[in-house]
Amino acid sequence: MLASSRFVRTANVCLLLAALTGGRRLYAEPPEPVLLWPAGAPRAVGEEEADRPSIRIYHPDKPNGAAIVVCPGGGYGGLATDHEGHQIARWLNTVGVTAVVLKYRLGPRYRHPAPLNDVQRAIRHTRTHADEWHVAPDRIGVMGFSAGGHLASTASTHFDDGDANVADPIDRVSCRPNFTVLGYPVITFRDPFTHKGSRRNLLGDDPDPQLVASLSNETQVTAQTPPAFLFHTTEDKAVPVENSLAYYRALHEHNIPAELHVYQNGPHGVGLGIADPVLFTWKDRLADWLRTNAFLADVVRAEVSGKVTLNGKPLRWGTITFVPVDAPNAPIAGDRIGGGKFTIRASRGAVVGINRVIVHTLGTIAPAPTIDDVTPLTGKGTLAGGVTFEVKPGANEFNLELETLALPAVPVSASR
Repeated sequence: MLASSRFVRTANVCLLLAALTGGRRLYAEPPEPVLLWPAGAPRAVGEEEADRPSIRIYHPDKPNGAAIVVCPGGGYGGLATDHEGHQIARWLNTVGVTAVVLKYRLGPRYRHPAPLNDVQRAIRHTRTHADEWHVAPDRIGVMGFSAGGHLASTASTHFDDGDANVADPIDRVSCRPNFTVLGYPVITFRDPFTHKGSRRNLLGDDPDPQLVASLSNETQVTAQTPPAFLFHTTEDKAVPVENSLAYYRALHEHNIPAELHVYQNGPHGVGLGIADPVLFTWKDRLADWLRTNAFLADVVRAEVSGKVTLNGKPLRWGTITFVPVDAPNAPIAGDRIGGGKFTIRASRGAVVGINRVIVHTLGTIAPAPTIDDVTPLTGKGTLAGGVTFEVKPGANEFNLELETLALPAVPVSASR
């Protein structure tokens, strides 16, 4: 009986992992490593495995052009390559993202800037091989967990455009990531919220205060810092949530698009968060964020505005949504209608091409309607799928004349 129960539990876990990866086996062998510097890394102190930074490239069955360099955590003294690397890469493949898992050099054998050099090289390498890997060079992100999150945020705040005069073609291209994904990251090296083990492994026991300040990445955000998605847990005792809060606040102050999810439960180092069905949803929120910001599709967005009338009068209070018809991974644009008018700016506008347009009236109850007041609308003489418009590059103006959708009567059940 005990053996049978154990089998059932094992089978359930296997089913969960199979569902997570679209049928792929998480325990399958990872791809072969590719050395970042085949002739030897800069300032290498030896020729052992620890001296040879590398990447493993996980190609999805149906690449959508996005790629992410993944930096596992480990306090700059080790690498959690399985649950913060291999498993993450397999999940990224399920949403069409090419994953590049980085093995970077570690302390105390290597100090700053060796790990930063490694992640910058990995980003350059990915951009150089964009055509070969079916990757868009302007949709390459960096992702990191814990100390790997510190490395990813360092790459996002310390970057260059490459050097056109060097012999190595990889070093000629930019190492700036186009977006950043951070899981329970170390951000600051300042007390009281830093992770002291990570700081010690990267900078030593008595680091230069100026270097500590430079690598406290919440202080390094500028208008050029890429957009970011972050998740953390309040329960994290190893790396306090204040790290993510500080980085998000800095991004917000510089008007950088960012999204932060703080979960109540979960210890440090959760990876995908398989143990907790709530925390497990962070990956779905990430997929939403990638889609919302057009990182999962090669699309152009445009401004849309216009007027909406309902039964011949301006729609006082409602919503409008533009859904791309032929681009399933493309972002959906939506906004509020007020006084019969709407405007969605280009930065989060509708995707160029045919869009299905959905309008809801929010009712006329003041000061605010309830969900019971929401009514779907249909245009006069529209297609079965609803109103459709072709969005073109530049500014678009659409005027919609709508009428209340006739809903079937709901029979009233007899009282018992």
